Amino acid sequence: MKKVLMAFTAAALLASCGNNAEETTTPAEGVENHEGHEHEGEDHTGHDHAAMDENKTEFGAVAVNKEAAITTAEMLAQFEGQTEMAATFKGELTGVCTKMGCWVKIKHPAEGEDFMVRFVDHFTIPTTTEMGTVAYLTGTAKQDTTSVDDQIHLLEDGGMSHDEAAAQVTGPKYGMTFYADGIALEAATAEEAPATETETM
Repeated sequence: MKKVLMAFTAAALLASCGNNAEETTTPAEGVENHEGHEHEGEDHTGHDHAAMDENKTEFGAVAVNKEAAITTAEMLAQFEGQTEMAATFKGELTGVCTKMGCWVKIKHPAEGEDFMVRFVDHFTIPTTTEMGTVAYLTGTAKQDTTSVDDQIHLLEDGGMSHDEAAAQVTGPKYGMTFYADGIALEAATAEEAPATETETM
């Protein structure tokens, strides 16, 4: 009985991936909550980031059908008034998690405000991925509430200090988050590339 309990405890610790008990944001079923991950000093079991192939362009458990991808504007228009929608779309990468590459931000064409894409099962892309890269994503768009702590954590992942991040967050944020099962990256053409690099979140 003791051996079974120890094995169960070890498995639970690995599955938790650093989450703490004080999280306030509840992710959608089957979607890992990124809040509370302590990246510094963590080997992040199951993700061999040091050995990641920088030339690889497709990531995640689901292959992206690029031919089926609609534009970001079309995806957002179709999602309006809904709380959940499966989609495959194409957008411009404007931010990437600087710690692990476990989320990205996509340019919002109408509002000029980037939106968050989280990776299902915490898969990752290279943290060196350039801004302006064209991203083809497949997954599910959902209306979510992001807690203050989670927003601060994501800003820190984007390269801010804790104080800088805390100063920017005014309260819980409600809006669309895209949960990607797969992403394919493609270098931007001269026409698509941004004039200046967008600051990461």
